[in-house]
Amino acid sequence: MSPVRRIATALFVALTIAPAAQAWGPLGHSVVAELAQRHLSPAAEAEVAHLLALDHTQSLADIASWPDEIRNDPAQQALWKETRPLHYIDFRDPSCVYVPPRDCKDGKCVVAAIPHYIAILSDRSQSDTARLQALKFLVHFIGDIHQPLHAGYRDDVGGNTYQVQFQGQGMNLHRVWDSGLLGTRGLDWKAYAKMLDAEGFAPLPPPVAPLDNPAAQWAEESCQITHDIYPSGHKIDQAYIDAELPVADGRLRDAGRRLAEVLNIALQNG
Repeated sequence: MSPVRRIATALFVALTIAPAAQAWGPLGHSVVAELAQRHLSPAAEAEVAHLLALDHTQSLADIASWPDEIRNDPAQQALWKETRPLHYIDFRDPSCVYVPPRDCKDGKCVVAAIPHYIAILSDRSQSDTARLQALKFLVHFIGDIHQPLHAGYRDDVGGNTYQVQFQGQGMNLHRVWDSGLLGTRGLDWKAYAKMLDAEGFAPLPPPVAPLDNPAAQWAEESCQITHDIYPSGHKIDQAYIDAELPVADGRLRDAGRRLAEVLNIALQNG
């Protein structure tokens, strides 16, 4: 069994038997990272600290938005161009069933990116520099795949061309879900993560085939959520916030939990 398949299978087992316990903007990505940090095993925590020291950072939240930030770094434009398609997946059918040749041509989507970077991070023969970069992408992409509009099926660029009214101003729906909706809580990322962690993790749905691709299941979950998040009349009112903010919170919690499980399995001793 390949390392990626072994990790994926173990991940599904861990998530199935674990007790009940979500692309976002910087706030959401930091929340996901902090939730994962709180649930790292001792071995994973030590290896994460070892890798982060290369960047003179100390927490997963410090690197959570790096894959977005490189778009503004002239020295990283080649890497940004190469990895930009890996932040999302465009389903080609409202059934939200993942068909790789159709939905992830040439492996250029977030579903394929996650196992790719798991393989690099878990391979101790790789350089620490390569493994740190893989860690950065994993932290970010596991957050991305849980943002529903990073896994939609409509022809609106993930809600970027779907305009809404939100808090008295025009905004696209993608931005609402990236940051606007979470911002209504008025919390910084540490306080937000603490609140979600105190609530515990909701039970996760049972795994579905194929068992060797949990990222596909996570993307399918996000895609299904997009069926219900387009507001009537293109207006985000308080009723919408009351209904959808708990959904966003749930995706953040699931992303944090799953990121922790991925890292705990990938960074076991040995």
